[in-house]
Amino acid sequence: MKEKYSCTILQSEALTKYLLETSAYPREHEQLKELRNASVEKYEQLSVMNVPADEAQFLSMILKLMNAKKTIEVGVFTGYSLLATALSLPKDGKVIAIDPDKEAYETGLPYIEKAGMAHKVQFIDSDAMVAMKEFLDNGEEGTFDFVFVDADKENYINYHELLLKLVRIGGIIAYDNTLWSGTVALADKDLSQEWKDRIGVNRILLRKLNAFLADDSRIELAHLSIGDGLSLCRRLK
Repeated sequence: MKEKYSCTILQSEALTKYLLETSAYPREHEQLKELRNASVEKYEQLSVMNVPADEAQFLSMILKLMNAKKTIEVGVFTGYSLLATALSLPKDGKVIAIDPDKEAYETGLPYIEKAGMAHKVQFIDSDAMVAMKEFLDNGEEGTFDFVFVDADKENYINYHELLLKLVRIGGIIAYDNTLWSGTVALADKDLSQEWKDRIGVNRILLRKLNAFLADDSRIELAHLSIGDGLSLCRRLK
C-alpha cells in the first residue's frame, strides 16, 4: 500500500506542475511572484504554507463574481493569498488579516505595498477567536462577504460557528487544506508509521471537519480538490 500511495503522490505532483506552469504562473501578478519567491528564500519548505498560484487565482475569480468588498483572512503566513485577495477587491475593499505571527506577515508586506494594496489590508496580530468575538461585540455580525481560513486545524469547527455569524447570508467561508495531501481518504491501516508521523493529528481533525460540514444544513458546500483541498461554504441562513 505504501508504494501505491507514493505513486499517487508523484502523479499529483506532475499534474500540479503542469497546471502551474501552463496556466497559473503565466498569469501570476508580478508582486505575487516576488512574494512567493521571497517566501521560498526565507522559509524554504515551510513556504508551502502559502496557497499555490492556481488556488489563489480561483479564489480571486470567486471574489470578483461575488463583488466582495469586505473579507477576513484567518491565518496569513507571508500573505500570498492575502495579496491575491486585495488585488481582487475594489478600491474601497477591505481584507482583515488575522495572525499571531507578525514576523511572517512582514516578510510579504513590502510586496503588498509595492503592489499598491496596503490601504486595503488591516493586519491584526491576535488569536483568531479573540478577534472574531470582538467583531461580533462591535456589531459586525453579517457584514462580511467572504472569509478564507488557513490556520490551526484544531479550531476550524470553532471558527466555523463564529464565522457563520460574521459572514452575510449568501457569503462564503473557504477552508484550506481539507484534503491534507489526500490522506483524509485513507484508513489508518493503509498508512505506514512514517506517513502517520509526517501528517500528524491534522488528518483526523480534517476528517472530522469534512464530516461536520457535509452535515451542516446552514451551508451549501462544495469540497474541491484544488491545492491541498478547498471547502467552500455558502451561508444559507
